[in-house]
Amino acid sequence: MIKIILLFLVLTTSALANWPHENISQAVFSSSIANREPVEIITEADDSLGKIYFFTNIRNRVGDTITHRWIYTPTGTSTDKVKAEISFKVKGARWRVWSSKNIWHTWMGTWRVEVLDQHNQVLLVKTINFKKNTTQKSNKE
Repeated sequence: MIKIILLFLVLTTSALANWPHENISQAVFSSSIANREPVEIITEADDSLGKIYFFTNIRNRVGDTITHRWIYTPTGTSTDKVKAEISFKVKGARWRVWSSKNIWHTWMGTWRVEVLDQHNQVLLVKTINFKKNTTQKSNKE
């Protein structure tokens, strides 16, 4: 019985160690959302995408308000610009939420999403670079 308990503790501890935050089991950028899950997780984006999504899987924060704050830093500057703040009320022990941002083709640079709690405390920060698409499309059909 003790071996089973120890095995459970080891597995639980290692699973939680892979979470980006103790209350966030997943936080990713994606090209879309389907069936309340991220589709095509991305780590870089270019101006061919147009819209990106930020998905978070919140755990054990029932009753809290979680906010996605989208921040843009243009290439060649250090000036941050808050472009959007989207808030969600957490209504379950596991609550999946996402926000999206239409990104103009001229908004090259670093995009950052801060996940905030209801006290405006940063729980997690994720960053993605948005660059110009350098591949040329062929006119051949």
